[in-house]
Amino acid sequence: MKFNSRWHRMAITAMALAGMSFAWDAQATVLRVITVQTDQVSAYVQALEGGKAILKRLGSSAVLRVWRAHFAGPNAGSVTVSIEYPSMVVLAQDEAKAYADADYTKWLAGLGQLRKVVSDSVYDEMKP
Repeated sequence: MKFNSRWHRMAITAMALAGMSFAWDAQATVLRVITVQTDQVSAYVQALEGGKAILKRLGSSAVLRVWRAHFAGPNAGSVTVSIEYPSMVVLAQDEAKAYADADYTKWLAGLGQLRKVVSDSVYDEMKP
């Protein structure tokens, strides 16, 4: 699955709309978790800094972090990116702004040269 595919954008929008009307709280904090394969970890992490700058310029409230697995059995050394949003609605709004921005789409295409997406999931925070 491509990280920047049309299907991906439609799925995020559909999740946001579903969250507004179904089981989960559309205002709950959400975490997007993207696990990647890369042989160029340092270059990938550096490239993500460029993406953070673009998101900041676009006014995104996303908090992006990069993680490396330790004590994870066969997954030790894997790289995961977490992107936290205040809500599913904000995630959908930020995605729409980002994909409409030429610098973002160019950056994302370049990122594709550094990694292969293994999984891309969205989690909503559970509260009592």
